[in-house]
Amino acid sequence: MYDLHIDTDVTVQLCDCSREDAQAVFDVLDGVYQLEDMTAPGPKAATGPSPTVWTATFDTAGGRHQEVRPTPLTSPVATTLTGGYHAVDEVEKVLAAGFDIQSLQSVSGDQETEARLLLASR
Repeated sequence: MYDLHIDTDVTVQLCDCSREDAQAVFDVLDGVYQLEDMTAPGPKAATGPSPTVWTATFDTAGGRHQEVRPTPLTSPVATTLTGGYHAVDEVEKVLAAGFDIQSLQSVSGDQETEARLLLASR
């Protein structure tokens, strides 16, 4: 079966950040785009040093398209965006409206691209 959202879906991965910072980033994106899928939240507090990855998929073709305001974070958040070229570019623009972003790396493929960003409070 062909997925009609293949060119508009963007998977967003947030690494080694607090639950609150992950929720802040996802709330910004959820206010603009339609949330397609999000992994179940993990434990509220880690019992030891272990990496945490928060993942959600957004459909850039749908959603509420609310205005994005600067959003505070407690620390910088490493972010990976994966999806079609246009969709990833659109998500990056939305994140730039809410956060200071630093582009760390971009990897391009035939149909998809991956952008690695560092998000911080404005």
